Amino acid sequence: MRVVLQRMGLATLCSVLLISTFPFRSQAQKKSRMQDAERHSREASEVFTEIMNIKEKTIPKDLLDKAEAIAVFPDVLKAAFVIGGRGGQGLISRRVRGGWGPPAFFNLSGGSFGAQIGASKTDYVLLIMNDDGINGLLKDKFEIGGEVGVAAGPVGREAAASTDAMLQAGILSYSRSKGAFIGAALKGAAITPDNDLNEAVYSKKANELLTQRNPIKLADMPAPVRIFPRTLVRYSVK
Repeated sequence: MRVVLQRMGLATLCSVLLISTFPFRSQAQKKSRMQDAERHSREASEVFTEIMNIKEKTIPKDLLDKAEAIAVFPDVLKAAFVIGGRGGQGLISRRVRGGWGPPAFFNLSGGSFGAQIGASKTDYVLLIMNDDGINGLLKDKFEIGGEVGVAAGPVGREAAASTDAMLQAGILSYSRSKGAFIGAALKGAAITPDNDLNEAVYSKKANELLTQRNPIKLADMPAPVRIFPRTLVRYSVK
């Protein structure tokens, strides 16, 4: 009987210790996730700023002002070992009156085929130009170039020579690799929401963040993510 009681006491003690340490683990996990959000926001902001500061070879202002949302995926790793693939994380912010809404976190993945052996990192910027593009992002998995048209975006003075197909595309895509910034059709890649991070930061999923009728104001956004909408507003606001 004494052994049974001792075991019961030990089990109770373990349960109490487990429950008492849970808040500390949750706080540590929350802090870690906020650090992830800050890193993604900062890296995306730095990439966008660097791209917009490329003289005569940047995203044309008139196209930027027409975009309904902007996505930035920094340092997307493209590894090619006969059959290659892409993988990266980034964020998307939707235009709101007088600025840009809270950035939602997404993953970028997709396959490609080729004989190249090696790996490279590429920065991607996507301009989501219309409601079709926005609605695609609200899905659990959005394949670029599927139901929504995608085109390589013009840079610099190329905007004047934009084709009808380009202007009607739901998404204009750009890439920067090894210092070269060009319009590049990013077909076959898939965008999926990183709702684990979105919920850790906002207690909301990506589709909620991108469809809010009363979006979170900049001052009310979590401090780690404010840098991204602040960066976008420097280059386009209406």
